Amino acid sequence: MREQNLNSKIQIQNWKLSKKSGIAYLCLVPKKLLDTIQFPTDLRKIPEGQLPDLAQELRDFIITIVATKEGHLGASLGVVELTIALHYVFDTPNDLLVWDVGHQAYGHKILTGRKEVFHTNRQLNGLSGFPKRSESIYDTFGVGHSSTAISAALGMAMAAQLDNNKTRQHIAVVGDASIASGMAFEALNHAGVSKTNLLIVLNDNAIGIDPSVGALKEYLTHTTLEHFPEKGNLFEALNFNYTGPIDGHDLPKLLLELRRLKQKGGPKLLHIVTKKGKGLRQAEENQVQYHAPGKFDANTGEILPKPDLNLPPKFQDVFGLTLLELAEKNPNIIGITPAMPTGSSLKFMMEKFPERAFDVGIAEQHAVTLSAGLATQGKVVFCNIYSTFLQRGYDQLIHDVCLQDLPVIFCLDRAGIVGEDGATHHGIFDLAYLRAIPNLYIAAPRNEIALRNLLFTAQLGLDHPIAIRYPRGRGTITDWQLPFDKVSIGKGTLLKNGETIAVLSIGFIAKNVTEAIDGLGIPAKVAHYDLKFLKPLDKELLHSVFQNFETIITVEDGVLNGGFGSAIAEFSAQHRYQKNLHALGVPDVFPEHGSISELQELIGISPNKIAQVIESYL
Repeated sequence: MREQNLNSKIQIQNWKLSKKSGIAYLCLVPKKLLDTIQFPTDLRKIPEGQLPDLAQELRDFIITIVATKEGHLGASLGVVELTIALHYVFDTPNDLLVWDVGHQAYGHKILTGRKEVFHTNRQLNGLSGFPKRSESIYDTFGVGHSSTAISAALGMAMAAQLDNNKTRQHIAVVGDASIASGMAFEALNHAGVSKTNLLIVLNDNAIGIDPSVGALKEYLTHTTLEHFPEKGNLFEALNFNYTGPIDGHDLPKLLLELRRLKQKGGPKLLHIVTKKGKGLRQAEENQVQYHAPGKFDANTGEILPKPDLNLPPKFQDVFGLTLLELAEKNPNIIGITPAMPTGSSLKFMMEKFPERAFDVGIAEQHAVTLSAGLATQGKVVFCNIYSTFLQRGYDQLIHDVCLQDLPVIFCLDRAGIVGEDGATHHGIFDLAYLRAIPNLYIAAPRNEIALRNLLFTAQLGLDHPIAIRYPRGRGTITDWQLPFDKVSIGKGTLLKNGETIAVLSIGFIAKNVTEAIDGLGIPAKVAHYDLKFLKPLDKELLHSVFQNFETIITVEDGVLNGGFGSAIAEFSAQHRYQKNLHALGVPDVFPEHGSISELQELIGISPNKIAQVIESYL
């Protein structure tokens, strides 16, 4: 291999064996620019004139890998030029770069030493789908939930100020959807009076996972490359040195502005306008679907068709379609979601009843208290929030809903182990953190029909708020749209009789328990109960179980500390039962990323692991 400068361009040459007319020739072929980059120090050796070529190669690389390995696509394609420019101008990792959320950080990972293993992205024991401090020195802050980057980068900048480090740069890259969140505004409010060396890059593409919403979105929409609002600039009013908007795909312009801002002190904001999915036509035209499109043809961009196997529905669609059905008959039903209309399937109601279904943006705290306010006026509010994101509205849940005993219906999608998104997105804490709150029903349906009936029952009117948790992915029943059946609050059910061991489960994990028992081939030995509710517990059923079985095994797809198993153990202790208790669930760790089945096997709640525990007591 040798290096040669041709026409002011770096050309790295490889020898290649070619055969023609039976004669072997050694010929030189150009090596891709991306192949020469292991770390940003290598990137900075490339002449500026070649950076657009590198951008094309980086886009192609991302498309090729994600097409077969899956992952988040559109966000990373939209910031290719920005990623290159940031690592080219700033001295990373000495200068600290924080990505908000992290969906857009694939290019960052590829340019910071992880190109050769990028194909392992989001796989068990592979790269995380989000920036992660333990993975690389270039990942300065672990992210996954939105709107944290400004606060984190400000903290780093304040630390530099305290250490009298006047040269280190601190950059937070934030999307227009994330910057509308309350936490981002709190950080902007503080940063504006901090006099720290902080640069915020506002990546304005008018979309998060779904299109951005709200007054700030309208403001940014009118602040275009061709038009600047007549009103005073919002960010300058917060004491930021504002630049923009500029074309976020214009590399020379990006480099020029970043170099200029690098020399300026104090809080700064660079407003760039980008296109999510840039470089792949389908991803540009269908930004919601191509946020995470699954497998697709890297050459054509077309999503690969899946065989029509008459699959059971996704739980999110059971929620969305059932809510629409209920809303057609109950005019008091209101739907609320913080920035997840597609992921939650609230989109069905939003399309039919836009005046009664609302995407409030990335604002979980607001979503919870807005729901409480609506409930005070007699509205039947279904607030759909991913389990992991309700953590962000915990105080509002306690103070604004449960303390006032307002009957808001919380629908917690993506409960339990969610798979490849990993530790930041697993919905494993909800049973434990909800169980501590008074005045709150907690339910977990084991299948689509149970979820449908719970939604129906909740809208009939409840004495307390309720949290209904259900998993990511598909259920098991294709014929699920049956006539509604009212659910008895706090009542479990016997799924299978048995003589020796009782297994208690809650929610969709009942499927794994059933498979485990069936696989053992001893149907008479093991009973299986679905508790359905964590609060209130079915005490009548539990007394019967404890009086008739010596061994009770609990199974949940949530944390063991404080969860379903803990509740059963507390019941046992309170009533002085002396039985063999064995709790299966998520141990005191943050599970990593991988497929749901892989992670359940590692945690010990797969059908195989459950069967092993049952067998150990026979």
